[in-house]
Amino acid sequence: MRIGALAMQTGVSVRALRYYEEQGLLTAARSSGGQRHYLDSAVDRVHLIQLLYAAGLSSKTILDLLPCVDAKVNTPESRAMLRAERARIDQQITELLQARDRLDAVIAFSESPASNCTRVDADALVS
Repeated sequence: MRIGALAMQTGVSVRALRYYEEQGLLTAARSSGGQRHYLDSAVDRVHLIQLLYAAGLSSKTILDLLPCVDAKVNTPESRAMLRAERARIDQQITELLQARDRLDAVIAFSESPASNCTRVDADALVS
């Protein structure tokens, strides 16, 4: 499939797909005219890349992890790298849950009769 079709199927811009290729995250064959052609499996690869970016991984880390994800590399080091990234994501989830809980407290306070006050005690909301 051509780059425009891949962009449409994945919801990712053509520019981002070119960046993924520059970073070594995605590969394409080239036609005699220089057009990129991707395998159908590139759709899943792009979705995975997007998911890993959304989890806060850098392109370098994603590049290091992709062989592990593809099950082509199974070493103690690759497994340790995967575990470390999972632990980092777990920490991020914990922090996001705490932020959500604090927002819930602010929302609850704003909907209570006490919210008619002009000044909110911020310390009371975050503890």
